[in-house]
Amino acid sequence: MLSIEAWLAGRRNYLSAASAPVVEGEFGDPRAAPAATVRLVLLGDSSAAGIGARGVGQTVGGALATRLAGLGYRVRLSNSAISGSRTGDLGPQVSRALLGRPDVAVLLVGTNDALRASPLPPIRRSVGDAVRRLRGAGVEVVVGTCPDLGAARSFAQPLRAVLAARCRQIAAAQAQAVRAAGGVPVDLGALTGTVFRTDPGTLCLDGFHPSGDGYRLWADALLPAVRHAASSRAAL
Repeated sequence: MLSIEAWLAGRRNYLSAASAPVVEGEFGDPRAAPAATVRLVLLGDSSAAGIGARGVGQTVGGALATRLAGLGYRVRLSNSAISGSRTGDLGPQVSRALLGRPDVAVLLVGTNDALRASPLPPIRRSVGDAVRRLRGAGVEVVVGTCPDLGAARSFAQPLRAVLAARCRQIAAAQAQAVRAAGGVPVDLGALTGTVFRTDPGTLCLDGFHPSGDGYRLWADALLPAVRHAASSRAAL
């Protein structure tokens, strides 16, 4: 039954990478002091790229930049994420991100690892390597761990339950590796999964990618860690 459900899910129409908005721009008062300027970069999969959002303001990156701007920061937002990426694909993204000399990096990844049954040891190693490279360059790192695919309405039961369990395993593995590498993990599944499961409006029309409202929930969950990271950079 699981194989049939997976086959049916794979035949559904999902939003393409071309539908994602451009996740970049400047937010906040351009007259802000240099010490209050934060270069924020997003890395990861389609969730970091903003598929399902209708504009940069609805993406996680745009929502975080808007919130930081409201706190007095001038934010320069950029994006190195690529739709479909797994944790093992972060290396080139880190290289691109570092070209922009970011202050704060937000990583959103893990969903495709769950869908493709990536083993846990390489996931730990890859996310740890990515965080260490960024931290070694002086970048503050916040990682939104694997979200709850049990909320994805594009999948039927019991596939949703199986994927939900796998997502929890991946999130735990990511959190352990991120902390060891000097980053800050944020458990998106634990913090927002219940709302995603109960409110259909948190997903876009394909029943898989978050909507603008779903991304806003993730941004709210990530904000305390991102705000602390921004203040740490501003204090240097």
